[in-house]
Amino acid sequence: MLSYQHAFHAGNLADVHKHSTLAWILDYMIQKDKPLTYLETHAGRALYLLSSDEAQKTQEAAKGITFCENWFEDTHPYARALAQVRHAHGTDSYPGSPLLAAHILRQTDPILLSELHPQEHAKLTEVMTPHRAICDQRDGWEMALSRCPPDPRRGMLLIDPSFEIKTDYTTIPGALAKLHRKWPVGVIMLWYPILTSQSHLPMTSQLMQSFPDALCHEVGFPPVREGHRMVGSGLFVINPPYGMEKHASWLTSKFDSLPALSLPSS
Repeated sequence: MLSYQHAFHAGNLADVHKHSTLAWILDYMIQKDKPLTYLETHAGRALYLLSSDEAQKTQEAAKGITFCENWFEDTHPYARALAQVRHAHGTDSYPGSPLLAAHILRQTDPILLSELHPQEHAKLTEVMTPHRAICDQRDGWEMALSRCPPDPRRGMLLIDPSFEIKTDYTTIPGALAKLHRKWPVGVIMLWYPILTSQSHLPMTSQLMQSFPDALCHEVGFPPVREGHRMVGSGLFVINPPYGMEKHASWLTSKFDSLPALSLPSS
């Protein structure tokens, strides 16, 4: 339950999908002169070094952000946040979603985070306390249910489980329904992996039945190494902001160009 370490996977293709979409949503939301709350259930450590032993062992960032960064214009909120993090923490740094959000949100927007892993929580607190964040060390679903609806009520919740617990696929639809009942105006974004087993399909089918107006955006990509089971990334967004379909379509076109990465060198 506490074994997942995102340091091995930071900056991979799933992060590019998830983080560029998160950045777009938050940037869209702050255009309105109204406060908002940002919540996250599985926050991780918030800051990663792509030169670390963990990142070098998997080389996932090499086929992720390192390869894909030129997709994003300098004016894209994802690119702007990446530049700010590198300026503050070094050129080999990569922000997790909490730090990415902190560099997009305004000083008046509360940030509420949860991370259960003791070591990850300690690092999260160190990185995010200067960014006015409240960092809980407890189960993320418990945190979300206890803090929703937040104050301000306008806001976004990111749910980013590791899916190490197999029952996540069956329990998530009910948990999202409960959160939505408590906070019907919130933008709720769930990330999930697309595996060769296609184990996400019953979950997404149930979610679409419960939330027919939500946006389900999936991208595929080649496995980062032989035998790797993750071949795509999915986002399910309840109350998607206006115009998000256009951004998602553009992102799909970029991911569609990736299969060449899987070709071996001759």
